[in-house]
Amino acid sequence: MVSNTSATHTSETTGVTVPPQRVQQSDAVREAAAGLAAVEQGTARLLQLVEGMEDAAARGASALPGWTRGHVLTHLARNADGLVNLLTWARTGVEHPMYASKSDRDIDIEEGAPRSLWLLEQDVVAACGRFAAAATGLADTAWQAEVVMTLNRTIRAYDVPWKRVSELWVHMVDLDLGLDFSDVPADVVDRLIGQALAFYRGQGPSVRLTVGERSWALAGEGPVHNVTGTPGGALAWVTGRGASGVTGDVPDLPAWL
Repeated sequence: MVSNTSATHTSETTGVTVPPQRVQQSDAVREAAAGLAAVEQGTARLLQLVEGMEDAAARGASALPGWTRGHVLTHLARNADGLVNLLTWARTGVEHPMYASKSDRDIDIEEGAPRSLWLLEQDVVAACGRFAAAATGLADTAWQAEVVMTLNRTIRAYDVPWKRVSELWVHMVDLDLGLDFSDVPADVVDRLIGQALAFYRGQGPSVRLTVGERSWALAGEGPVHNVTGTPGGALAWVTGRGASGVTGDVPDLPAWL
């Protein structure tokens, strides 16, 4: 939660209790607050999905090759913990990498995947709670701090909640439980499309993506590829989940994360 008021205080000269004054929020705090609200919304939808699962479904195939739903849920839990490390880094100024190493991350996912649905659910709930706790009360300076994600990608801490939002919605679709990209809230779709295209900057083709009245330009190699699509179809395409929802001169994008 991000506070925008200061505590009441009593004037030392008049003895009068002064009501709290409104504190101007910085752009960083506003970005973080919007992201945390979207995290809360996505987390609630994830837990709703998990609560509706049968135990056997946890060991069923997900939409990701080689991964069961247990893999996806374990990854979502470990991702929350990894992002807690980044928030701790921002708060303390002491480097806390997301994961000890890629191999450690992969081992944690493999070891956690075969667990019962109950254990998977408890793990996800606890990890989401740790993320929420880590984000509570961060100061403006902390939200503006630079932290480093996987693949040596440097971001500002106020972008960390939005990274979590992306993980939540994309992997909820990957669970293959009836939710698809058309179910992602419209304001979240716009943000995630822009975030995904920023990931490809400098390493892929030049693209102009149009979705309704919105458009995004990706500077890259070669001539511009004009692509149009539905909001959900465009989000699926830019996150490496297929191009069935887009049309036009659709290029191949680099591997998504």
